[in-house]
Amino acid sequence: MNIEASTTLATTRRVKEGWLLKRGEHIKNWRPRFFVLFEDGSLIGFKNRPGEDLTNPLNSFTVKGCQIMKVDKPKPNTFLVRGLQLTTVIERMFNAENDADRNQWCTSIQSVAENLTGYSPPADVDVAFQDASAPDRPVAIGTPTNDRLCFVMEYVNGGELFFHLSRERIFSEDKARFYSAEILSAIGYLHEQGVVYRDLKLENLLLDKDGHIKIADFGLCKEYITYGARTKTFCGTPEYLAPEVLDENDYGRAVDWWGLGVVMYEMMCGRLPFFNTDHDVLFEMILMAEVKFPRTLSEHAKSLLSALLVKDPARRLGGGRGDSADIQAHPFFASINWDDLIARKYEPPFKPQVSDATDTRYFEQEFTGESVELTPPRNGILTSITEEVDAPYFTEFSYHGDRRGSQMSIDHEDH
Repeated sequence: MNIEASTTLATTRRVKEGWLLKRGEHIKNWRPRFFVLFEDGSLIGFKNRPGEDLTNPLNSFTVKGCQIMKVDKPKPNTFLVRGLQLTTVIERMFNAENDADRNQWCTSIQSVAENLTGYSPPADVDVAFQDASAPDRPVAIGTPTNDRLCFVMEYVNGGELFFHLSRERIFSEDKARFYSAEILSAIGYLHEQGVVYRDLKLENLLLDKDGHIKIADFGLCKEYITYGARTKTFCGTPEYLAPEVLDENDYGRAVDWWGLGVVMYEMMCGRLPFFNTDHDVLFEMILMAEVKFPRTLSEHAKSLLSALLVKDPARRLGGGRGDSADIQAHPFFASINWDDLIARKYEPPFKPQVSDATDTRYFEQEFTGESVELTPPRNGILTSITEEVDAPYFTEFSYHGDRRGSQMSIDHEDH
């Protein structure tokens, strides 16, 4: 929460405050938090009882539009705060000291929620039951037919890095260094633009026809995350989640450097640094277990991986103001000329042997063998798109407008 938002809350009436146990949403343990409920719907949780300074909460969401349910499992005096985020029901579990305290919290939250009809919460609050990160501008997502909206993407025919590593089992350090350097350069550029990626994994790393890295799937990106800025959405792929995400703390762009460490470990060691089919066990390993390295790794490789896989993001290499530059300066990358790398002057260690732009040899036949067809739309889900210039279209989407308005905005941008 930034200083401006905390200042706003400091002048907002407090409806109720006190200690509650909050159950972790992913690691199911109970954690004591001092919660403050404000009349604007903000429910803010702190590790210690706050004074007037509200700048460092551990939990921050709104109770607008929520439902409340009293339960006595898994322990007495428990209550649930439940709401809808897009199409997903989000449920948070709290435990009060006694039944009277639980009743007071439920009554207060319900009263605030009922008073918030038509009220918009501050943009800085991490909204529990709304999409707080929804863009405030239209996004071009595809091309329409008379009954479908088709999402069109570039075809990158060199295959996923996962595909190639699964066949080689392990990459040499030189090969891993090249791919890691290109990934590092790309993520560093995103960070310079205030974007944190949050889903770095082998399946999202593609090779183009010349063998250079392309990062795909930007669906979990978060904008406006510069040095010192924080977000708190739990998202990502389980095996690649950073400890601070699992611990339900605010986190910054250092989560991407943890992801880089996991990807580099996979390339050079042939396995994940932490793995278990039981996600609860996996998450405990990520939070608590030490990383083990094979004897075949060089000292520079061990040093870099150890620095990237530090559980404390403030001590993680790249977690400071220097960001990607601090990682580039590590001895493991001493042989890399970063200007030449960006200019694509390095010869990739592998060039895909593709015959043309539509060659699919580097993708599993499980996918390429499927028939290509458009499934019929369900009746009533997406009606035929009208061609009338003044009529609204795509009304089921969070952004829509008329064609004349959209054309005017495009013309304005072009000039």
